[in-house]
Amino acid sequence: MKLWGGRFTKETDQLVHQFNASISFDQRLYKQDIEGSIAHVTMLAKQGIITEEDKDQIIEGLTGILKDISEGRLTIDAEHEDIHSFVEAHLISRIGNAGKKLHTGRSRNDQVALDMKLYIRDEIDILSELIHTLLLTLHNMMKDNLDTYIPGFTHLQKAQPVTLAHHLGAYFEMFKRDRQRLFDTKKRLNLSPLGSGALAGTTYPLDRNYTASFLGFDGPTLNSMDSVADRDYVIELLSALSTIMMHLSRFSEEIIIWNSNEYHFVELDDAYSTGSSIMPQKKNPDIAELVRGKTGRVYGALVSLLTVMKGLPLAYNKDMQEDKELTFDAIDTVKGCLSLFTGMLSSMRFHKDAMASSAKRGFTNATDAADYLVNKGVPFRDAHGIIGQLVLYCIGKDLSLEELSLEEFQAISPVFEADIYEAISLTNCVNKRNTIGAPGLEAMSEVIELNAKYLAE
Repeated sequence: MKLWGGRFTKETDQLVHQFNASISFDQRLYKQDIEGSIAHVTMLAKQGIITEEDKDQIIEGLTGILKDISEGRLTIDAEHEDIHSFVEAHLISRIGNAGKKLHTGRSRNDQVALDMKLYIRDEIDILSELIHTLLLTLHNMMKDNLDTYIPGFTHLQKAQPVTLAHHLGAYFEMFKRDRQRLFDTKKRLNLSPLGSGALAGTTYPLDRNYTASFLGFDGPTLNSMDSVADRDYVIELLSALSTIMMHLSRFSEEIIIWNSNEYHFVELDDAYSTGSSIMPQKKNPDIAELVRGKTGRVYGALVSLLTVMKGLPLAYNKDMQEDKELTFDAIDTVKGCLSLFTGMLSSMRFHKDAMASSAKRGFTNATDAADYLVNKGVPFRDAHGIIGQLVLYCIGKDLSLEELSLEEFQAISPVFEADIYEAISLTNCVNKRNTIGAPGLEAMSEVIELNAKYLAE
């Protein structure tokens, strides 16, 4: 059934129909399409545009279609151009002429804009819950690893010691911002385009405030041309999803490094690893690698839609049909990655001794050794040079700073005393850093308390 066939004298070429049709992918909008139609006809009856009897028949028919699709009794086929024509055709076949009144005062342009907003709004709630689960997993891991020491890196070189709780806390902050970005996107998109028509509204006395409220929007959009031509909310979502994937990819990269034989910081659960077809000893971090790889797929969706939209004049253009496949695939990808990554993370075991040993062997306490001298009255620049000489000496002897004898310390600077060993211990290096946001136990305990309150909101 073509919703626009009256103007044409012959059938559309089959290849044109296939190229033009969107039902192969927009069929997933069937719930939102029916939800929007129920709101529309309820308003039409309230405004006296259709009768209450017609409204009741239409809603009964739509509810039946929704139930039959959901329970598998009605299959969405490729005969129809899009989900809108599929639903309307089946409605008319079920209830007759009353079904032909469904589209009064409405265009597919405002209809599809509404469907996409409703769909994205629903998906944001699911994505937010998945991130909340990941945040809760990180929170619990942080609580369990307040005294698990690990080298902190800059330039992928060991820099200063931190705790695993502090390291994981950096990702907690990233994913918390990701969740906030999703909420911001949802807030901005939450205006209803229904009633905007093709681009210039309609002469029917529609109550757009009523349908907006009916569907849980904050109100109606205020420009009918922008309403049908706007895909900013899709681009915002894809941008937020790209940032989520960037954070997942960074974390995956670290897990891949930590899982390597050289680091051996973590042991991945068998359920989240694979083997080699030729090398029997291998246990590969495939989930982390796939998450890292699929990041480019989500980036591609964002760049593709930005490119589609960059040259479009007002108002609606068929190019905008490209938004759906890109968005659906990106949402599916991110949901899958969040679920699998959280499972991998929660089942991962940490080799705490290897982490602490690595922190000790990388001169991560060199800054604290310099601070020790400063506290003894040595100017910082001189202290920096003295510790540099000590590090060079240690490299030549294949020793760590804490393995030096007091005599070796004093041979380079007589300022050193026996308390140098306590000053450069991992515990002291970490726990004396207690400004908010630092890795010390006191500071981390405060942050974990704040995180617990955030997760409970």
